[in-house]
Amino acid sequence: MPAPQPLDLAQAVELTRTGDLWLFRGRSGADRAIQTFTNAPVNHVGMAVVLEDLPPLMWHAELGRSLTDVWSGEHRRGAQLHDLAAAVTTWETRYHQRAWFRQLDPEVDRAGEDAILRTIARMNGTPFPSTAGMVSRWVGSKKVVRALRRSERTQEAVALETAYCAEVVAATYQAMGLLPNDRSPGWYDPGRFWSGDSLELLGGNTLGDEIRVTVKVSEP
Repeated sequence: MPAPQPLDLAQAVELTRTGDLWLFRGRSGADRAIQTFTNAPVNHVGMAVVLEDLPPLMWHAELGRSLTDVWSGEHRRGAQLHDLAAAVTTWETRYHQRAWFRQLDPEVDRAGEDAILRTIARMNGTPFPSTAGMVSRWVGSKKVVRALRRSERTQEAVALETAYCAEVVAATYQAMGLLPNDRSPGWYDPGRFWSGDSLELLGGNTLGDEIRVTVKVSEP
C-alpha cells in the first residue's frame, strides 16, 4: 500500500482530531544519538486536543518556553498545552524536526474528552525529573545512562524531553482507556507510537499510517 500523500500544515490542522498523534524526527547529532540509544525513528510525540470552538491544541512536554501554555497562560517547561499550528511550526523551524501525524479511529467520545481534561489538569506544568533518573526508567539501560551523563548538555536535554513527552502521551492514552494499565507510562518512548512498533490499542481503536506534514517557512 503506498504511503499517504504529504499534507501542508494548514490541511493537517484542519483534519486532525482529539487523540491523534503528532510525531517528530530530528536531524541533529543529539537527535540521532537518542534514536540510536532507543532504536526509535522519532524524537518527540504529542497528542492533538480539539474541543468545541477552541483552536486545535497539542498536549505534550518540552523543555522550551517559546510558546504560551494555553492551560495556564504562562511560558513554562514540562507538560503543557500549546496551539497546535504554532507548536508544529516551532518544532519544524526552530528545532529542525520533521513532523507526521497519525489519526485515531474512531473519534474520541465525551468520556474520552473528560479523561483527557482530567489528565491535563493533573499533569500540566509537572516539572521534568532528572535526566539520568528519567532515562533509566525509560530504557532500563545503565550503559545509556552512563553515556548520557558523559554527554553534552544539549544531548541530555533532548534525552529528557524525548522520554518525558512519551510518558505524558502514554498516561493520557491510559486514562482514555486506549492503553492497558499493566505498564508504567514511563515504559513508553516515542518510537512505541510509530507504526513500525507493535503497539495495540484497546477497545477496537486503531491508529492510521503516518502522514508527513510540511511547514512553509515565511520569507524574511
